[in-house]
Amino acid sequence: MPIFVLLIVLSFVFYIFYKMKYVRSKRPAERKWLSAKSSIALGLFVGLFGLNQVFLFQTTITYIVAAIFIIIGSMSIWSGVKAYKFYLPLAAKEAKE
Repeated sequence: MPIFVLLIVLSFVFYIFYKMKYVRSKRPAERKWLSAKSSIALGLFVGLFGLNQVFLFQTTITYIVAAIFIIIGSMSIWSGVKAYKFYLPLAAKEAKE
């Protein structure tokens, strides 16, 4: 599935991008906000990788490992979204000051 490969690479690039911005940032709330965004991108990477494996190989082991990857990716996305919503107003307030 070429679309999965493109999305996997794109999510990994966004993860690297947000981690680089995280390292360069000096403001604490902005750092937490960028960390949440990178967590979402990493969760997307792991989940899409697991989903891609389901379509490539049809073995029992693959289904088990893919399910674990999809669950871990979903949990990372969920926690990243919660942190993103929490730190967004704090980062905006910090940027104004």
